[in-house]
Amino acid sequence: MVFSSVLFLMYFLPAFLLLYYITPKKYKNGVLLLSSIFFYAWGAPKFIFVILGTTLLDFYLVRWMAATTVLAKKRWILSLSVAVNLGLLAYFKYSNFFIENANALLSVFGTSSIHWTKLLLPIGISFYTFETITYVVDVYRGVHKPLDKFWDYQLYIILFPKLIAGPIVRFHEVADQISDRSQNDTIDHRLMGFYRFAIGLAKKVLIANQLGIYADEVFGLSYSNLDMHTAWMGILAYTFQLYFDFSGYSDMAIGLAKMIGFKFPENFNNPYISQSISEFWRRWHMTLGSWMKNYLYIPLGGNKVKSKYRLYFNLWLVFLASGLWHGASWSFILWGAYHGFFLVMEKAFLTKFYAKIGKWPSIAITFFIVVVGWVFFRVEKLEDAFVYLGRLFQMGGSTSFFFGNEFYFFLVVALFFAFFVSVKYGQKIQDAVYFKSYNNAGHLVMTVTAAILFIVSVSSITSADFNPFIYFRF
Repeated sequence: MVFSSVLFLMYFLPAFLLLYYITPKKYKNGVLLLSSIFFYAWGAPKFIFVILGTTLLDFYLVRWMAATTVLAKKRWILSLSVAVNLGLLAYFKYSNFFIENANALLSVFGTSSIHWTKLLLPIGISFYTFETITYVVDVYRGVHKPLDKFWDYQLYIILFPKLIAGPIVRFHEVADQISDRSQNDTIDHRLMGFYRFAIGLAKKVLIANQLGIYADEVFGLSYSNLDMHTAWMGILAYTFQLYFDFSGYSDMAIGLAKMIGFKFPENFNNPYISQSISEFWRRWHMTLGSWMKNYLYIPLGGNKVKSKYRLYFNLWLVFLASGLWHGASWSFILWGAYHGFFLVMEKAFLTKFYAKIGKWPSIAITFFIVVVGWVFFRVEKLEDAFVYLGRLFQMGGSTSFFFGNEFYFFLVVALFFAFFVSVKYGQKIQDAVYFKSYNNAGHLVMTVTAAILFIVSVSSITSADFNPFIYFRF
């Protein structure tokens, strides 16, 4: 069940909100937990027991760790918990990839292949695995005490607004809100949550879906004969589809959380206006970047290493891991390595170059680098990705696709909303819509606007067959 489905919008969400709001305060967590279990089980009934079982194991392992005063024992329990969670992620997400590559290697030597039944990927496993790790590590570091009740911990992990595709909420960011949300559980917050949800839904349905139709059609063609214009329009359509799809979903998650008293961290901040790849990763999927920094990059030594080559290695390794986190294929690994390469180059000399050429050329170069990189993200087979890349920079080609006025209209809309904060007052307008308090007149305007966006989005969903969600598979 995804947020942009008729099932969620017309049935689950109204029923949940009605039940949640009429339930006495002391039972709200119970309603939220049961609703979250139902939400997950609806889409993945076979895997609900995996997530329930791992939360039970983690809860008692962390209580055991918190109770001991022996440092060596604490570290052993920490390692056990992390190993179990990463082991499950590796088993479900990467087993197929490793077996396929092992069989390819065995075939080179004429050896019989390994027989293997392909595994299905539990929905959202990449997201909730990282959150289970934040729980045990935050408690180990003394950032926050462990939760007293198992049901509270299970609620943290399975909370449905963030369960499927984040944002990745670190334990200490939300721990106190699990027991007391009274500060944020106000009419203003509920209304602002609805505004944010409606905006996110519109971004996903009215922009991402429209461009996604064209992206899918172009990437469904034979790459070897694509003409340059078709190749560029296809990857640009995907570039904006991906951004508005995922950022729209994050807006919906943040809005839903606001509607029930939670405050989630922001996940996107206009990444396409970045003036470097380093800045891009401070703006794109911010909670993943924050997780990688705090739980992988800093433990590796971060910036506090003696050798610049060790610093470069740490950066590159983190982005290899980021690529592998996104998907079990060589294309994703190369995509991570590609971004890691430019981060290293910026540490070495590119940052100084960007400072000399100024804002707009830096934005243009960074956007170009990001767009080219998305080819590896979109095309699953590595050899096909290189063929597509070749068509971006090679004249000729006999296969073309007709892009009508409708496509260019949505492309201009996407360009406008992706880049408008790069100009004067753009950031102020966005902050006013997303973060500022509203007076009565402001609430009236935003309520009407959000209602219109919601109705138009639902109408679009019901009248169209195309409603994918890209990050659903991660």
